[in-house]
Amino acid sequence: MAVLILFFMGLVGVMTFFYFVPVRLWIAATFSGAGVGMGQLVAMRLRRVPPSAIVDPRIAAVKAGLDVPTNELEAHFLAGGNVEHVVRALISAEKAGIHLPFARAAAIDLAGRDVLEAVRMSVNPKVIQTPKVAAVAKDGIQVIAVCRITLRANLDRLVGGAGEETILARVGEGIVTTIGSALSHKEVLENPDKISKVVSSKGLDSGTAFEILSIDIADVDVGANIGAKLQIDQAEADKNIAQAQAESRRAMAVAVEQENIARVAAARANVVEAEAEVPKAIAEALRNGNFGYMDYLAMKNLEADTKMRRQIADTTIE
Repeated sequence: MAVLILFFMGLVGVMTFFYFVPVRLWIAATFSGAGVGMGQLVAMRLRRVPPSAIVDPRIAAVKAGLDVPTNELEAHFLAGGNVEHVVRALISAEKAGIHLPFARAAAIDLAGRDVLEAVRMSVNPKVIQTPKVAAVAKDGIQVIAVCRITLRANLDRLVGGAGEETILARVGEGIVTTIGSALSHKEVLENPDKISKVVSSKGLDSGTAFEILSIDIADVDVGANIGAKLQIDQAEADKNIAQAQAESRRAMAVAVEQENIARVAAARANVVEAEAEVPKAIAEALRNGNFGYMDYLAMKNLEADTKMRRQIADTTIE
C-alpha cells in the first residue's frame, strides 16, 4: 500500500515537473541558440504565459538573425499583442532591408493594425480603386472618373495615421475640384492625366498611414447635361410661378367683376324702388292739386316720345 502511494506521489511530481518545465521547448531553444533558461520557462508558467507562444517565435527570430529579448516578447504577449505576427513582420522587414525596431512593430500591433500586412505593403505596394466620382465642368456637362491609387505603407506613421478611407475621400475631393475648374468637359476628356497630376500635387497622403506612389485615371466618361437640366428645371419653376401669378390676377379680376355686378344689381334695385314711388308721388300731387291732369298727359307724351326716339336710335345702330 505504501509503495502505491509513493508511486502515485512520484507520478504526480513528474507530471508537475514536466508541466512547469517544458523540456521539449527548452531543448529546442538550447540547440537553436535562443537561450531560454528553465527558470524563465517556469516563470512563464507562473505568469500564465504559454511558453510555446514565446519560445517558438524567439527561435524563428534567432534563426533569422534577430535577437529579440524574451522579456520583451513576454511583455508584448501580456499586453494583448500577437507575438507571432510581430516576429514574422520583423523577419520580413529584415529580409526586405526595412528598418523596423521591435518597439515600433509592437506598437503597431497593439494599435490594432496588422503589422505583417503593413510590412508586406511596404515591400509590395497595394492598389486601391475609387468608386465612380461624378463632377460637373463649367460648361454644365457631367464627367465621371475612376482612379487607381498605388499605396505603400508608411511604418513611421502607421500608429495614429488615417486609413484607406481617408485617402479615397481626399482623392475624390481632388477629382471633383479638378473637373469643376475645367472650362469644358472636352478639356477633361482630351487630357485625363491633368486630373492625376493636379490631385497628386496636393499631398493627399499627409497625416495618413500610407505614401501615395501614383494616382492613375482608370476610366473617364461623360454623364448627363446637368447645366441644361438645371435650366429646364428653372424654366419650369418660372413657368409655374408665372401661372400662379396669372391665376391670382384672374381670381382678383373675377372678384372685382362680381363686386361690380353686385353694385349694378344694387343700383338697379334702387332705381326700381325709386320708380315704384313715382306713381305714388303723382297720385299724391294730383290729390293735392300740385299736379294737373294736363301736366300728367304732357308727361306721358314726353315718355312716349323718348321711347320712340330710343327705338329709332337702336334700329339705326343695327
